[in-house]
Amino acid sequence: MHTLLISDLHLDVARPGITDLFERWMASDEVRSADALYVLGDLVEAWIGDDDDAELPARIAVATRAVADAGVPVHFMAGNRDFLLGESFARRAGLILLEDGTVHAIQGQPTLLMHGDVLCTDDVAYQAVRRQVRQPAWAAQVLAMPLDARRAFAAKAREDSRAHTGSTMETIMDVNAGAVAQAMRNAGVTRLIHGHTHRPAVHRFDLDGQPAERIVLGDWYEQGSVLRVTPGHVELRGLPTD
Repeated sequence: MHTLLISDLHLDVARPGITDLFERWMASDEVRSADALYVLGDLVEAWIGDDDDAELPARIAVATRAVADAGVPVHFMAGNRDFLLGESFARRAGLILLEDGTVHAIQGQPTLLMHGDVLCTDDVAYQAVRRQVRQPAWAAQVLAMPLDARRAFAAKAREDSRAHTGSTMETIMDVNAGAVAQAMRNAGVTRLIHGHTHRPAVHRFDLDGQPAERIVLGDWYEQGSVLRVTPGHVELRGLPTD
């Protein structure tokens, strides 16, 4: 019995080795025998709409649909790079869409699942942009653009993101401890799993007199990163590209 969780793959045509690794891992016995697979956001570097006719979305859909067809529920929660992914692609890819901040029982323990960006409350500039782009009217305006225009828009957004990251202190871009504690209190849980920060670790701490843990998933820029949860045990490990 095991559940698998991943995030921040940032799949992109510029890094074909990571896409190959993703496809191989999705076809592995570990994935096909799992109780469930959770993808907690930023599956791709940029998502320009469910009507994208590029090769990468098609490859992703084939990989995830095969896992779902094997009887493994594949849950997807949007991140800051793929929040435009919608019902159309989800049906095609066999994905079960989750709201950010969903609580699921992971191997029997109620667990708060988040992408993690809303916990970075010290990054005021990022949070302002996030509020803007998550407005339905903004999404409708972008999705009404031709595909080529959306690709150019996404490329510009990635450049702006890199510039912001390069000019902002790392501590500001990390989660805020108070925001973490409040989110866990609101959800009534003592375990939180999230991605976004690219700082894989298991943090154990005291939450209102109870032992609690925050598990941060790793990114897939240089290698894969997987959290495997079994009853009473968590294992956070890398997946080499070789």
